[in-house]
Amino acid sequence: MTSPIRRAVGADTAYDRLRKLIYTGELQPNERLVETELADRLGATRAVVRTALVKLGHDGIVVLTPNRGARVRMVSQEEAVEILQARAVLEALAARQAAVRATGREIAGIRRTLARMNEKFAQDDLVGYSEGNAALHAGIIAAARHETAARLIIGLRAQMIRFQYRTILVPGRPPASLAEHTAIVDAISDRDPDAAELAMRRHLGQVEQTLSRTPGAAAQRFPAIDISQPADPV
Repeated sequence: MTSPIRRAVGADTAYDRLRKLIYTGELQPNERLVETELADRLGATRAVVRTALVKLGHDGIVVLTPNRGARVRMVSQEEAVEILQARAVLEALAARQAAVRATGREIAGIRRTLARMNEKFAQDDLVGYSEGNAALHAGIIAAARHETAARLIIGLRAQMIRFQYRTILVPGRPPASLAEHTAIVDAISDRDPDAAELAMRRHLGQVEQTLSRTPGAAAQRFPAIDISQPADPV
C-alpha cells in the first residue's frame, strides 16, 4: 500500500497551529511534544515541526532540552503575578484611552457585554462569566485604539491562558470582580479617563492580590476559548 502523501505545511503554519494548540489548552503545561506525533497531527514533516518548536522556544512558550526534546513551558504563580503587574499598567492606559476615544456604538457594546456578565453571574455560570470578561477587556482594548499597548497586552494575556489558576473560583471573588468591571465600564461611559485608568488598575491589582495570597488558587481548567480574546483569572 502506498503511504499517504503528506501535505506541504510550512514552518510558519506549523508554528501558528502549535501556538494555538498551546494557548487553547489542547497541549498542556509540561506536556512532552513528540515531533513524530506533531508531524502527523499537523500534516507536516519532522523538520518543519522541529523548526516551529525552535521558534516557540525562542518565544518562551516551549522549553527545549538537549537529548530530551521539547515540553510546553509551565507558567509559575510568581510569573503570573508579574504578568498581571505589567498588564495593570498597559490596560490602565487602554482604559484611559477608551474613555476618550470610544465611539457611542463601542460603549454600547461594552455595556451589553457587562450586562451578559451580570446574567452569567446571577446564573452562577463562572465559565460564561470568564468568557464575558475576556470579551469586555477585548472591547476596551479595541476602543482605545492604541496599537502598541494592544499588541503587548495580547501577548501577556495569551501567556495567562496556559496558567491554570482562576481566581474567579476563589470564594468571594465573583461579586468583587463584577463590581470592579462595572466601575471600569461606568468610568468609560462617563468619559472620565482618570477614573477609568484608576478602576482598571484597582481591578487588576485585586486580581494580583488574590492570586498572591491564594496558593494554588482554584487550579481548575476552564474549557478552551478563542485565543483572539484571551481569558484572564478575573
